[in-house]
Amino acid sequence: MKNLLIFSLLILCSIHVSAQRFEDYFEDRTLRLDYTFAGDDVLHQIYVDELVSLPHWYGRREHLAELPLKGNGQITIRSKADETVIYRHSFSTLFQEWLATDEAKHVQKSFENVFLVPFPKDSVEIKVELFDYHNEVVNSLTHTVDPKDILIRKAGERGITPYKILNQAADTTRCIHIAFVAEGYSEDEMDHYLDDCQKAIGSLFRHEPFKSMQDRFNIIAVQSASAESGTSEPAKGIWKNTVLGSHFDTFYSDRYLTTLHLKRLHDVLAGTPYEHIIILVNTDHYGGGGIYNSYNLSYTGGKNFLPVVVHEFGHSFGGLGDEYAYGNDDPIYFSDTEPWEPNLTTKATAFIKWENLIKEGKAGLYEGGGYLEKGVWRGSENCRMRTNEEPEFCAVCQQALIQLINFYTK
Repeated sequence: MKNLLIFSLLILCSIHVSAQRFEDYFEDRTLRLDYTFAGDDVLHQIYVDELVSLPHWYGRREHLAELPLKGNGQITIRSKADETVIYRHSFSTLFQEWLATDEAKHVQKSFENVFLVPFPKDSVEIKVELFDYHNEVVNSLTHTVDPKDILIRKAGERGITPYKILNQAADTTRCIHIAFVAEGYSEDEMDHYLDDCQKAIGSLFRHEPFKSMQDRFNIIAVQSASAESGTSEPAKGIWKNTVLGSHFDTFYSDRYLTTLHLKRLHDVLAGTPYEHIIILVNTDHYGGGGIYNSYNLSYTGGKNFLPVVVHEFGHSFGGLGDEYAYGNDDPIYFSDTEPWEPNLTTKATAFIKWENLIKEGKAGLYEGGGYLEKGVWRGSENCRMRTNEEPEFCAVCQQALIQLINFYTK
């Protein structure tokens, strides 16, 4: 019990403040923060793009000033009146992934980023911080938001994309809201899309701990039709007109399937009950991607569709790291820095995150993970975060997911 308590305290990364009551500081609305992150591997910049007001808030109402995971970036909101920290959020981004590529050494680029926070009743100070792969702050932006600002755009009040409820939580005010989004499905293919959604849900809830905690998830299927079926494959010279403009060959990796159009994605979702996002892409070309607290995107037309969508959800929802070795170029994990991902360790600290499971004989230390063959350890020989063939999350990943689900719903 002592080790489990220590683990819980570490993973929650909470700051020493008294608990904030949601109704004291926030309305039942969402403030959508649109930013542009730009630069190269040396210079990083953060710019405010747009502020958007959405009806209702579908995120957590407890643990407001706490973080479940550190992430590669963080947002901290303080009350202007008394400087109290009233909300915190962590995330990862494609921009930060790109910074580790060779291209970032020669080219400057910009990336859209969208974050959801509760809508403040009074003026607040919002601080955005980006961390490097040594967990050092490399850039930050602090700006003030006046909730009465007439230039905060209202969205989601009309013209809402049609959606269907696929899994209703036992308590929709204290649950995890997930939205499936159709990408590359034409209007005539919506039945096919809904069938793919049902298959994905069935696969997710066959895995623990989601199986035992299914009643804490509220899941919808957003029926966003595309003008053309499929997705873009730049390496083949194929460019499709789809609702989210997704494509393979992200960072010139043939199976890395993403969308860079996050504002378009959130415009499609405006007015629907959502916080976490799973994009299903109508293609039989193998691939996908998952970015912590951003989105999970998966192909749907092949034999590995179901394991891939669950694996990518492990990234986007659970903040879990990849446990396989892919290549030793452009490393993002280093011996002097402990990964924030709860299922990877570089042994940079004396305490191992899953020490309690090691003592119980449920986990160990297996070298190889985070795309590296040496210097990064995982908790089990195999896991859903390592191979498509493994049918379950390992004990380490399950423990981390249980902690996270409880954080959002208790």
